[in-house]
Amino acid sequence: MKEEELSRIKRYPIVEYLERKGIKPVRSTPAYALYHSPLRAETHPSFKVDTEKNLWIDYAEGKGGSIIDLCMRLEGCTLLEAIRILGQNAPDITHVPRRESVQGSSKQESIRQAVSTSGVRRLIEVSDTLPPHLLKYLEEDRCINLEKAMLFLRCISYEVRGLHYQAIGFANQSGGYVLRDNGIFKGTIAPKDITPIFADRAEPVCIFEGFMDFLSFFSMKEEVIHHCLVMNSVSNVAKAIRYLNDRHLTHIRAFLDNDDAGKRATNDFIRAGFKVEDMSVHYRNFKDLNEYHVHRVREQLKRQSLKMPQTQTNPIKVKQVKHKMR
Repeated sequence: MKEEELSRIKRYPIVEYLERKGIKPVRSTPAYALYHSPLRAETHPSFKVDTEKNLWIDYAEGKGGSIIDLCMRLEGCTLLEAIRILGQNAPDITHVPRRESVQGSSKQESIRQAVSTSGVRRLIEVSDTLPPHLLKYLEEDRCINLEKAMLFLRCISYEVRGLHYQAIGFANQSGGYVLRDNGIFKGTIAPKDITPIFADRAEPVCIFEGFMDFLSFFSMKEEVIHHCLVMNSVSNVAKAIRYLNDRHLTHIRAFLDNDDAGKRATNDFIRAGFKVEDMSVHYRNFKDLNEYHVHRVREQLKRQSLKMPQTQTNPIKVKQVKHKMR
């Protein structure tokens, strides 16, 4: 999805979206609309939509967000499903060109230059197609099954200090992205959040620290039959716990890193009252699930090469090794 399409969806007025669902405000002003919360039964209105910023907040829960967040809550769907639903219904809002004063135009240019030179990443485009060097990195360095992985990945083009870059992008539920390139770069396009996947599947919920671990798991399995949740950072443990509690999910399998941060996050889930299966014991001699997956794939390739005749000259195609981990 391109940035223009995502922007179109986010401009879809929340009040219009609620109106189409038969939800009407208790009170309206030019700046906001107040509702009885559509997320639960209540007698006093606590759900407010800022019509200027097109954002909502539920004061009783202390939660809010964009129209995408609201669609996920009301429809009980994943981020990608919400974008699809809203994309089908959002009006094609176009801005009528208007003449700006020289002063206003100069101000906008000054803001753009300030953002560009401050080191802040400015999103330029979101594409469904990754360039060859990033595909090669995923397949050869990370041993990821590209046919499966590309369902969840995007090419993110962005600008920093006037320079243009491309990175692998993995979307979260708030419309932000986790970024990785084929080197050591790790970054984000705000906002930061978790990513639920296969939310219609059964418990236990499989919890991953990063998307590369989830893609490794997905590459290992013939089929993923469980609900999955990528935290995108151990700093998002609290958000993951809230997500699970809101859906009354109590049983998880933690595929977290074998380091102090991973152990602390696992213990946080245990202290929060979840039934936790610590799956890191299956790859205890490796840093994380991806490192374990890469090791297994390469060991399998070595065994295959030893069995082949010495005259064989054709390259061995990477074949994903199916694991027996539950």
